Amino acid sequence: MPRHAVVVALREHGAREARRAGGHVPVRAHEARRRVPDPGEDSLTAAHRRVSSRVVRHGTYSIVAFDPATGEHGAAVHSHWFSVGSLCVWARPGVGAVATQSVVEPAHGPHGLDRLAGGDDAAAALAALLGPDALAAVRQLALVDGAGGVAVHTGADCIPCAGDATGEHVSAQANMMARDTVPAAMVAGFEAADGDLADRLMAALDAAEGEGGDVRGRQSAALVVVPPRGEAWQARFDLRVEDHADPVEEMRRLLRLARAYELAGEADELMASDRAAEAGPLYERAAELAPESDELLFWAGLAQAHAGDAERGLAAVRLAIEANPGWRTLLERLSPDFAPAGERVRRELDSSPS
Repeated sequence: MPRHAVVVALREHGAREARRAGGHVPVRAHEARRRVPDPGEDSLTAAHRRVSSRVVRHGTYSIVAFDPATGEHGAAVHSHWFSVGSLCVWARPGVGAVATQSVVEPAHGPHGLDRLAGGDDAAAALAALLGPDALAAVRQLALVDGAGGVAVHTGADCIPCAGDATGEHVSAQANMMARDTVPAAMVAGFEAADGDLADRLMAALDAAEGEGGDVRGRQSAALVVVPPRGEAWQARFDLRVEDHADPVEEMRRLLRLARAYELAGEADELMASDRAAEAGPLYERAAELAPESDELLFWAGLAQAHAGDAERGLAAVRLAIEANPGWRTLLERLSPDFAPAGERVRRELDSSPS
């Protein structure tokens, strides 16, 4: 169970989540809610005008986590809002992960990672980001640092049900939820799950949905997992469902495909090193993981043929061509550098009955 669980259930108010799909949301200091209205202004009207004139209300639940066994960091998010992943979840190899939401300040993502990369732990980075933030009362922000330390903030004026919960190397946070149990359920689901970090992040999203999730329903989701080392742009998985009736389930499908293509990528590296015998089984596993992918079937067949199993290889390539005749055209264009067995497979296709 989570070591910490705090839930804020406040009255409805004028604070709204700010974002624009694919870009920065300009929420400036003068738009923050003031505790004392200007003389002569109606307090509710003034607060509404200052906060909600440029922002849109939407709810989000997210999770950030570190896997000490692999050194991976990751984050996942869901919201009833278009393209939530484009601004809310951030991660960098060996540095950490950030989730920024509620009245979302997208700059807190990359700036938080910069602070972690510069030596701040999660708590120090959180304080540095929120200290000058005029809208801290309506922000939610969570960070996990390179060592797995976590820090999280749920502003006192976030829209209920809003709160956060933490466990070892993990933090979950949510606002505008159907129930106040969502964050704790996410952490519990994460900690109880088997599999790698991506699987456990998915388990947390499932747990949130099991508690009712976003009070308004479903629309978009995202998942990012980064390796323990690498350049800032590198990620093991970086998946987004921008608009879907069941975004969490669609994310699960995309993750399965991503795993298949990850295997195919490893096989490509082995083929480039003239290790076809090792590459073949990886291509086969990739094709089995994503049987709907005629592309993976095509490359698996070429690898099998190159490894000496001409019959199985030819059968796989033929099936891929039956699914998509474009593979026959591509086969004619492949040089021996790209497909050492390509010429042999072409001859077999030409000489065998269709």
